[in-house]
Amino acid sequence: MTGLDSWKDTPRREAITAFVETAAQTVPPEERVAVFDNDGTLWCEKPMPIELGFILLRLAEMAEKDPSLREKQPWQAAYERDYAWLGGVIDKHYAGDDSDVKVLLGGMLQAFAGQTVDEYGSAAAAFLAEATHPTLGRRLRECAYVPMIDLLRYLEGHGFTCFIASGGSRDFMRAITGEIYAIPPERVVGSSNGLRYTDDDNGGALTYLAEPDFFDDGPVKPVRIWSRVGRRPIVAGGNSNGDVPMLRFAGGNKRPSLRLLVRHDDPEREFDYVKGAETALERARTESWTVVSVKEDWETVFADA
Repeated sequence: MTGLDSWKDTPRREAITAFVETAAQTVPPEERVAVFDNDGTLWCEKPMPIELGFILLRLAEMAEKDPSLREKQPWQAAYERDYAWLGGVIDKHYAGDDSDVKVLLGGMLQAFAGQTVDEYGSAAAAFLAEATHPTLGRRLRECAYVPMIDLLRYLEGHGFTCFIASGGSRDFMRAITGEIYAIPPERVVGSSNGLRYTDDDNGGALTYLAEPDFFDDGPVKPVRIWSRVGRRPIVAGGNSNGDVPMLRFAGGNKRPSLRLLVRHDDPEREFDYVKGAETALERARTESWTVVSVKEDWETVFADA
């Protein structure tokens, strides 16, 4: 048994096991670092990223209290449940147009400004405990990919330390990564708002500011990985154009590397799409990355399915 029992016996699984087993014999343990994107790589990102549902609830609440916000994006889209506009934000981002992303991020900064990290974490955990996926008929916390969780355990079993490096909110992911992926908060790298420390009788509080800190996508990912991890990974997994710099950063030109790209091509069990991954798929073809097919390589996608 390889420990990848949720994977089919395909050349892609063979490539993974061959690399990992060789690395376990030839690469020092401290250098066995693996990084993975989250949305679309470790859990489902369609019809929109899971975190976006959490953000929309907050924006809609704000628009309910303040009617003037209902004429401004992104509050208007949240209030009217205009998922087409919201989906277009992501599509435009992966096509290189961040005009609407900036609008959405501006709303997000205001949505959580003034909240403490503890308040935010509790709200995120409560949302993930109850919210359901709009089409898959399961709770959002149950939308993680079993084969990728098995891969995390397989890597750890061979002396790897696994990190998440995602464009999603660092603190939103931290509310659930321990439970779903067994990855602790200190190994989660993501986007973040600015923070301010305020002293009080209980040891002080960290409060979100209405200003950005980092948007952890594209070329920012390798920068954040290095600043947080202090090592260049030798395994990297992603699924979109925003993951290309992280994938290319893996290994460098002197060390072995395994670059995994998840291709969503299973409309029966999950979704079938390549939008936002066109550049990544082309780089995978020309640079011989390992493209993992949901349809062809995974025995199962979700738990109990």
